[in-house]
Amino acid sequence: MSDKEMSEDKVLEEEAARSSTASAMPPTLVHADLLRTAADPALTEDFALALLKRADLPLEVIEQLAKNTNALKSRKVKIALAGHPKTPRHVSVPLARQFYTFDLMKVALSPTVPADVKVAVDDVLISRLKTVTIGERLTLARRASGRVAAALLLDVETIGTKITDAKTVARETRVMQAALENPRLTEALVINSVLRPAASAALVDAVAQHAKWSCRREIRAALLRTEHLSLARALEFSREIPGPLLHELLTASRLPAQIKDQLLRDSQAGSPPPSA
Repeated sequence: MSDKEMSEDKVLEEEAARSSTASAMPPTLVHADLLRTAADPALTEDFALALLKRADLPLEVIEQLAKNTNALKSRKVKIALAGHPKTPRHVSVPLARQFYTFDLMKVALSPTVPADVKVAVDDVLISRLKTVTIGERLTLARRASGRVAAALLLDVETIGTKITDAKTVARETRVMQAALENPRLTEALVINSVLRPAASAALVDAVAQHAKWSCRREIRAALLRTEHLSLARALEFSREIPGPLLHELLTASRLPAQIKDQLLRDSQAGSPPPSA
């Protein structure tokens, strides 16, 4: 029976036998056996995936597998190779550039992938945001990493200026709202997003009214530094900030001068009289 005709059970049995035999062999022989298997031009998808399930797979074996053109014809093998905890960045990142949108998301969210590789994979995904469909954007906003969700907050604003179709605008607004609900989105990422020059009035307003984010002091302070916060929200947020700190914050704010003046007057009117 050829490798291609083997049943899944047969493949698993042979892999178990290999593992059992390997445990009784000296480490150098085990290593050599794995290297020969990884380099085998007839290596099947099932055997390659079985190899990549081993968390202790030596680096040399991983790099040899990355050179096996027959094994890399398989999408599943590429994903498993990029997501292996021992796969070096110079192997995983070029592989990731070949992936579809949701394969990238899967690798970036894998708990076994090193942090620096996750960042690089996220960067690949972020670079493609303008080319993915509305449906894909909505799924990414809900399920992708916090960095991708934050990028979508700004990307929605950029695209929104070029869209005239009301239905498309509504869908893009849903993307922004979904990104704000992403459980991986952090306070630091929200602050960074609203303070970016690309952040528009729609984003600032959405964060200022959001049930979760608008209650946080650091986010309120960041919103007071933007140029788009409404007077009503600015007054509400500024009233919990001591006068001297508010004055310092408004010095670095991009709010219109008339709103800054109103906030300072409101702060002075609400301050207790100086002690004798």
